[in-house]
Amino acid sequence: MTGIRLHAAEPGWSTEADVVVIGSGVAGLTAALRCTAAGLRTVVVTKALLDDGSTRWAQGGIAAALGDGDTPEQHLDDTLVAGAGLCDAGAVRLLVTEGPDAVRRLIATGADFDKTADGEIALTREGGHHRRRIAHAGGDATGAEISRALVDAIRDRGVRTIEHALVLDLLKDEDGRTAGVTLHVMGEGQHDGVGAVHAPAVVLATGGMGQVFSATTNPAVSTGDGVALALRAGAEVSDLEFVQFHPTVLFLGADSEGQQPLVSEAVRGEGAHLVDADGVRFMLGQHELAELAPRDIVAKAIMRRMQERGAEHMYLDARHFGAEMWATRFPTILAACRAHGIDPVTEPIPVAPAAHYASGGVRTDLTGRTTVPGLYACGEVACTGVHGANRLASNSLLEGLVFAERIAEDIATRGPHREGPPVVPAAPSVLPLLPPETRVEIQRTMSADAGVLRSAGSLEAAADALEALSRTAAEDHSGKAAEPGVESWETTNLLCVAKVLVAAALRREETRGCHWREDHPERAEDWQRHLIVRLTSDRRLVVRRTATADFPPVTADVADASKEPQS
Repeated sequence: MTGIRLHAAEPGWSTEADVVVIGSGVAGLTAALRCTAAGLRTVVVTKALLDDGSTRWAQGGIAAALGDGDTPEQHLDDTLVAGAGLCDAGAVRLLVTEGPDAVRRLIATGADFDKTADGEIALTREGGHHRRRIAHAGGDATGAEISRALVDAIRDRGVRTIEHALVLDLLKDEDGRTAGVTLHVMGEGQHDGVGAVHAPAVVLATGGMGQVFSATTNPAVSTGDGVALALRAGAEVSDLEFVQFHPTVLFLGADSEGQQPLVSEAVRGEGAHLVDADGVRFMLGQHELAELAPRDIVAKAIMRRMQERGAEHMYLDARHFGAEMWATRFPTILAACRAHGIDPVTEPIPVAPAAHYASGGVRTDLTGRTTVPGLYACGEVACTGVHGANRLASNSLLEGLVFAERIAEDIATRGPHREGPPVVPAAPSVLPLLPPETRVEIQRTMSADAGVLRSAGSLEAAADALEALSRTAAEDHSGKAAEPGVESWETTNLLCVAKVLVAAALRREETRGCHWREDHPERAEDWQRHLIVRLTSDRRLVVRRTATADFPPVTADVADASKEPQS
C-alpha cells in the first residue's frame, strides 16, 4: 500500500454494496449484470452517462469462432501471432474457448448482430485473422448495439448506477484488503460532491488511456483513471509500453487533436486497399495478408511510406465498393467522412495512425484478480495476458465479455468478504494536482516523443518533460496550485500513466509488436519478457523485468515495491 491519494475533500456521503463496478462499457456492464444475477448488491459507477464509454465507438465487431470451419484453435493461433511472443497462452486459450458461448449469452441479453440471408450471424474478416470470424451490428456500429443491449439490461434489472462520477482512490481495511472507493459526483442528484461506496470487491472497468496522446480514437473520458488508481493502491501494472496505434484513422490535419474518426479495419476486411498518393498498393509484399496484416505491421508500413514520401498521410481506397455497399455496410464511417468533406464513394480516404488501444494495464490472473486483494480489473484497463505485444483486431470486446463473467463468478463463489471498515493511512501522501491546462502539454509531449516512433533520445526527452511537470506541481508554493476538480484529477492521472508508459518504453530496447524503437529496430529474444511497474510510497516508479515470458502469479508476495530489485 503506497499511502498515496489524490488531493480531494473527505467523503461527505457513503453507500454500501457487495460489489462496485467502475465503468460502463462491455466489461463493466457484463460484470455488473452477472454479479446482480448472483444476488450480489451491485453498484455501477460511470464517469459520464452509462453509454458514453469506448464500447459504443467500436465499429468493426467482436471476434469469436462462430463460423463453419472455424475453430477456437485457429483463433488462438492468429491471436498468438499478433501478440508477437508475449501472449499468455493459457489466457488466450480461455478467451477463444469460452468466447463463442459468451457471445451467445450477449445475444440472449438482447444484442442484435447482422444476419445473412439465411438467418446466420454475418461474419467478416479483419487484420490478422485468417478466417471470417468478426460478428458485427448495424454494419459498422457494433459497439453502439452492444452498449444499447447491456444498458437496457442494466435498467431492466434495476441495477443501481451512479452516473457523472469520477472515481478517485481505493479504500482499504486495516489488513490491506479492498474496502471500496472514493468518488466525486458531478452536478446535482441523489449524491453530489466527494463520497464513498463501501464494498469488499471493486471491479475496475474504466477503459483506456488514449487521451494521453494528442490524437486518439478514444473518447474524452479515456484518461487512464483506473491504471492510476491501481498504482496508488499498490497494484502492479504491466506491458504499458504496448500502445496500439490504429493504422487507418481519418486524417484531419497534422495539428488536429482530440478524438479522431476511426476507419474500421473491417473496411480493409471487405477489400479496401492502402495506397500512396500515386495509387501504389504498398502493403503488397510486406506480409502474406497484405492490408490485413496485424495492426502493428500495417501501422509501421504506413509510417515508413510516409517517411519515404515526405507525406503526412496515406490513402485507403474503397471506391470499388460502390454507393450501395458503403451505405449499407459502413454507414457510420460514410457519414463521418462526408461530415469532413470526403466522399469515399468517389475518392480515397486520407488516413494515418493514431493512438487506439492499450494492450497493457493492471496485471490480473485468469479470474481478473489483481495484486491487491479484492481489487479486480477487466477490459482495456486490465492486462490479462491475452494481447501480448499487440492486440488482434476485435479481440477486445470478447476479452471484456469473457473476463467480466469470470470475475463475477469468482466474486460470487468467494462471497462478500468484509473484515473491517475502511481505514485512512495515518499519514497519507496527498498527490499534488496539475492544472488542467497541463493536459495539452502532456499530450503533445507524448505524441512527439513516445508515439508510433520512439528512440532513447525521444523517450528521455519525454521523461524529462514529464518530470518537470511533476516537479512544478510539487514545488508550487504560490498559493495558485490546482484546485481539486474533475479536470485537475484527470490531468494528474494522465501524467501518472504517461510516466509509466515512457519508463517502460525506454527500458524495452527492442522493437516488438506495437512498440517501435528506431534505435533498436529488431526483435530481441532476450526481451521476450514482461515489464512490471509499481509505485512506491515515496512516489518512485520501480520497473522490473520478468525472468521468462510467463507472468509471476498475482498471489505472489506484494511487499513494499521499494524493496524489490530493479533488473
